[in-house]
Amino acid sequence: MSGELSRRTVVAGTGATVLLGPSSGTATQTPSLPEGAPPANASAAPIAGGTVREVLLDPAVSAGSPLREGPPIAGVLVSNGREVVRTDAEGRYSLPVAPGQTIFVIKPTGFQVPVAEATRLPLFGYVHDPEGTPPALGFRYRGLPPTGPLPAAIDFQLTRVSEPTRYDVILFTDPQPESSIEIAYVRDAVVAGLVGSPAAFGITCGDIAFDDLAMYGRINCLVGQIGLPWWNIGGNHDLDYEAPDAGRSRDTFKRVYGAPYYAHEHGNALFIMLDNVDYAGTAPDKPGGQGSYRGAIPADQLAFVANLLAATPRERLLVFCMHIPLRTYLKPQVPGENTANLDALLALIGDRPAVSFAGHTHSTEHHYFGTAEGGSDGHPHHHHVLTAVSGSWWSGPKDHRGIACADSYDGTPNGYHVLSIDGAAYTTRFVPASEPRGKQMRISLDTQYHEGDRDALRELAEVELLGSPITAEQVASTRVLVNLFDGGPRSDVVLVVDGHAPIPMLRVARPDPFFVQLYARHRDTIKPWVEPKPCSHLWQATLPRGLAPGAHALQVVARDEYGRTLKDAMVLEVV
Repeated sequence: MSGELSRRTVVAGTGATVLLGPSSGTATQTPSLPEGAPPANASAAPIAGGTVREVLLDPAVSAGSPLREGPPIAGVLVSNGREVVRTDAEGRYSLPVAPGQTIFVIKPTGFQVPVAEATRLPLFGYVHDPEGTPPALGFRYRGLPPTGPLPAAIDFQLTRVSEPTRYDVILFTDPQPESSIEIAYVRDAVVAGLVGSPAAFGITCGDIAFDDLAMYGRINCLVGQIGLPWWNIGGNHDLDYEAPDAGRSRDTFKRVYGAPYYAHEHGNALFIMLDNVDYAGTAPDKPGGQGSYRGAIPADQLAFVANLLAATPRERLLVFCMHIPLRTYLKPQVPGENTANLDALLALIGDRPAVSFAGHTHSTEHHYFGTAEGGSDGHPHHHHVLTAVSGSWWSGPKDHRGIACADSYDGTPNGYHVLSIDGAAYTTRFVPASEPRGKQMRISLDTQYHEGDRDALRELAEVELLGSPITAEQVASTRVLVNLFDGGPRSDVVLVVDGHAPIPMLRVARPDPFFVQLYARHRDTIKPWVEPKPCSHLWQATLPRGLAPGAHALQVVARDEYGRTLKDAMVLEVV
């Protein structure tokens, strides 16, 4: 750095880099909402202040040149995780900050925050924790070092960029490597294929690691090779399990990534990153001390959302990212699998254009929440549970590269999603990690014969039971099953046999027989907690009676959640 910036001090020991400068004045408070009132002890909390400035490249020197300080930026939102303020005409803000809170800038449209060179992690906040993680808690991982007294000023740098309203975002969830070998799976199965992606940025919706938080450094450097700014939120496997309650449970996450919940704008969308893993505290009687948790959005986060939305134009698309689903088909009554107060979030969203994403369940689901869940039937909220990068926690037989096939227990191949945004409109598409030609569905055959002893299938590994051929006697009892990997309640699927009239297929809730067979054949490669589970995107139809011996073309035509047409086919032999 040169000029004015060379006299600033980079803050160490936080998940974000900010620059310290002279003491600043106050900022204009956004309109308050009932849920967004200051905490009871706000008057006793110290006041953090600073300036948001533009940073300029020196045009007199070549690319990669030192930065120089530009003008202050008015109207930028800054938060302490509850209150939200807007910088004044001089780019200044002030906020109360209590120990454990993070002061962060909400990246505005048309600007970018600094990113770490090796990892591409955005640097957007300052964690205020004067004493740091108490050594007496005995954390396995480093937690937070003491940050000391509150700096005289916490300044933020933004660089002006061209930011179109039409762009893609890469969506990961649950890469969750349990070992060095599985980090290599993440690298080779997913990351390598995304290097040089034209997307605007990436997001990981939690379970970045699988309890071993020492893996963060390597994981972040590998994902950084994609070359995109990469925003993260924590999952249940990203907790400091030794924490006595939720208050200290994100200390290691904060040290590496910064604020555990926050927001940033891009184009015409506001991305709101929530931490809905509500940790009850350590359990000394369990291995590793892992305590219980539930899905819930704490009051401070709801207040943050309320204050943020009060300062956001109603026509802007809201994109919520969290770890635990708002609701899951698999275990809709289990507290650790669903968000208890989803109705409170839906009430804040109202009829605004919005979509939300989660992970956690290692299944792929689409939900549309109306009045029954606290939303609006006129504007049902679309909630998408994303496919896990790790699928079945990197279970399954290895492919020719030595990478576990990792099909999820609803039969979906492991992979990721691409969110495409155009103004306030959006679509998503699923990208399987290893399916040939990016297949979007799997077609299987199921007969009465196939429904025998599943354990006995391990003795029949050389026989393909879910495809051709079948006998003429089996035609009448054979069902065609289609797993539309990213399908949901708004998808339609039809079967066309030999070019004849389409046969509507019925959406059913049952395990994908392909995964049932995979599990039975390769039990020794499947992690012990992985079992076939009912699939929310499986369709079936019975073959027409009287198919003559010979070859027949089975074509499947699907319309996905966004009305796009997808096709696949199977050649059926009747013998």
